Amino acid sequence: MTKKEFLDLVKHKIIILDGATGTNLQEAGMQVGVCPEQWILEHKDVLIGLQKEYVEAGTDILYAPTFTANRVKLEEYGLADQIESMNRELVKLSKVATAGKAYVAADLTMTGEQLYPIGSLKFEELITIYKEQVASILKEGVDLFVVETMMSLQEVRAAVIAIKEISDLPIMVTLTFNEDGKTLYGTDPKTAVIVLQALGVDAIGANCSTGPDKMIGVIEEMKQYATIPIIAKPNAGLPKLVDRKTVFDMGPEEFAVEGKKLVEAGAGIIGGCCGTTPQHMKALCDKLNGLVPPVITAKPIRAITTERRTLEIDIDGKFLVVGERINPTGKKALQEELRNDSLNIVMDMVESQIEHGADILDINMGMNGINEKEMMMKVIEEVSLASSVPLCIDSSHVDVIEAALRIYPGRALINSISLEKEKFERLIPIAKKYGAMFILLPLSDQGLPKNIEEKKKVIHTIVDAAKQHGLVEEDIVVDGLVNTVGANKKAALETLETIRYCKNELNLATIVGLSNISFGLPERQFVNSTFLAFAIKEGLTMAIANPSQSLLMNTAFASDLLCAVEDSDIRYINQVTKNPVEIKNTIKVDSATKENVSNKEKEIINSSTDLHNKIDSDLTKTVVYEDVIKGNRKSILDNVKKTLEQGIRPETIVDSILIPAINEVGSLFDKQIYFLPQLISSAEAMKTAIEYIEPMLKRDENSQKLGTIVIATVAGDIHDIGKNLVALMLKNYGFEVIDLGKDVPTETIIQTAKERKADVIGLSALMTTTMLEMKEVVDRVKKEKLNVQVIIGGAVITQSYADEIGADGYSKDAADAVKLVKRLLKIN
Repeated sequence: MTKKEFLDLVKHKIIILDGATGTNLQEAGMQVGVCPEQWILEHKDVLIGLQKEYVEAGTDILYAPTFTANRVKLEEYGLADQIESMNRELVKLSKVATAGKAYVAADLTMTGEQLYPIGSLKFEELITIYKEQVASILKEGVDLFVVETMMSLQEVRAAVIAIKEISDLPIMVTLTFNEDGKTLYGTDPKTAVIVLQALGVDAIGANCSTGPDKMIGVIEEMKQYATIPIIAKPNAGLPKLVDRKTVFDMGPEEFAVEGKKLVEAGAGIIGGCCGTTPQHMKALCDKLNGLVPPVITAKPIRAITTERRTLEIDIDGKFLVVGERINPTGKKALQEELRNDSLNIVMDMVESQIEHGADILDINMGMNGINEKEMMMKVIEEVSLASSVPLCIDSSHVDVIEAALRIYPGRALINSISLEKEKFERLIPIAKKYGAMFILLPLSDQGLPKNIEEKKKVIHTIVDAAKQHGLVEEDIVVDGLVNTVGANKKAALETLETIRYCKNELNLATIVGLSNISFGLPERQFVNSTFLAFAIKEGLTMAIANPSQSLLMNTAFASDLLCAVEDSDIRYINQVTKNPVEIKNTIKVDSATKENVSNKEKEIINSSTDLHNKIDSDLTKTVVYEDVIKGNRKSILDNVKKTLEQGIRPETIVDSILIPAINEVGSLFDKQIYFLPQLISSAEAMKTAIEYIEPMLKRDENSQKLGTIVIATVAGDIHDIGKNLVALMLKNYGFEVIDLGKDVPTETIIQTAKERKADVIGLSALMTTTMLEMKEVVDRVKKEKLNVQVIIGGAVITQSYADEIGADGYSKDAADAVKLVKRLLKIN
């Protein structure tokens, strides 16, 4: 199937997908804990029979059962060497089932490994892992690919890049969203749509985690931004325990009624996930009979993103600032740090620029003495984890820009593409491949344009080339190309004309670098800020500037205010009260006055030395606190050592710095200011500090112990991201934690709890097919009358399920798990 054939198909009819595979195979006898792919290959008739029923029910696209047939997952069962044979055989089974009556989609999903810098798996290695599976599948042949049940946008990117680099087949993507409308890693539907449709996927949507009634909001949000078809593949309602079996509470008819509402909300491709059966799909087909596919009404949007946030670029909206500070040119201290492989100054610049109002951060690592590409990738990884401000990738080298775009977990802005032959020919396809926006720099191999007409000609040439590669006006930001007014009196006027022309005639966003306009002049900030006000009035969209320059920033906010931009009044007031401009005293003084002032300054400095010395210790403690808040795993150890050297007791560091800091992280997580990546990073930073301090802590044998926790992912489930974080957080709070890992039999959990005299057993499950194992543990605890409390959690677990199986508690995340354990053990 070609991409055009796929889009034509979706345009003319509502596409019906299949329903659940895993829950139906378990119903047919597949045991918990076995390798699903291996079991299918040993029971081929079961799979073929199920899929034939789906086709007969009206399925148009059938998912081949290659869901977890990647190297990482198969290694769990010692089957990694069978990747090719298993994937090919699994595809063959689905082809037999369809008998040419439906299309076959190869199915890919998450590996379960965490990507660097949170985990150890490098992005390029993940692409290789997906490529291995994709290459095996292609040898057998499928009609299209689906990447489903994804929680990490960056993992989706890896899978999509892997597929696109070795195949031209259509790609569908569905992510799993929690009740708060975000994935486990904090991605909202809008951001997912903007990133993935720019990356070139052919349909996007949601699957699993919820029933159709709870998925409507996600689909409605996607419809506002999706220029490609939308997919909905919900569960059959919520899981419940009936006669010791996990069942779902939504029957075929109710599922069909709610499924129709998903189509009305915007889904043109629909199917079922956990708990759905061929009967659900038949009822859905009947309910949708005669309906036409939803019309795609969204227009391309100007926006760049991180993994967790979208920044819209509105040519009629608020003015945006691109922070320019992360650039080693002329910064000796930064250059020295980068040569020493340190990013402390970079991260300080990130924080400072955001604090002063930067909307986007420009990243440039061009200097001698380092590997620019490696350093750029390192900075992208660290800054993307620490910040939710989108990035502008800035380099003179095409290979550096491509490496950065490849690893960036969102949609970035390229700085820049000119008509210089190498950049022009290589970077436009790269921008399209990675779904980036780009700054159009109206330069050519002949240098600066001689006049405004030549500048316009260069702009048109680059815009036309971009469109030929599938890019649109909304993907382009034109640099007004500021020259110095000291050398060319009309420099400002020519740039203003460029801004007017691009906005009014070409519907293009614009940007300028401000510093050139005032080069060689005294008191440059006045020239820069005045020119900025003129440019904003003419329609300038954004500028590359130093956001710590209060006069410049306040001028920008005031310009928006005077241009009546929406919400500009509140933004102006907030900006100027936070960053007032200090006006220099320009009155001349004689030498005697200067000497008096100088002596007075010395007196003040000398008299305050003791005060500064006292503050230093508090400052160091604050740095350790901030290291936890920001997840600074690399610097926290040195700062802890400095704190100890100043005489601060180890117990004080733990009780008065580390614990309050991780409490604050938990609070930020609860408020959805932080998401899983930041929570993990902060917990790891604290772990580093605790491991160093722990041998120094005085142990009082008579003091109350916090408690012993046995924690495990239940039998049959090999997902452990959430469980690992819960274990780490509990350890950080001082609990003794015995982590048994994943796919742990009930007997092992019970026996360990007895041997270690556990106070609490913590159980995790991510799949509806394994959650029943939690009841087995609870029943054993009660049967043997063990003095231990059982708590449960995981993506598919709810408070009602905990009540149903008699668990002592349920936690929705790691921060909540700590509170729950403290409450159960009556710890303040």
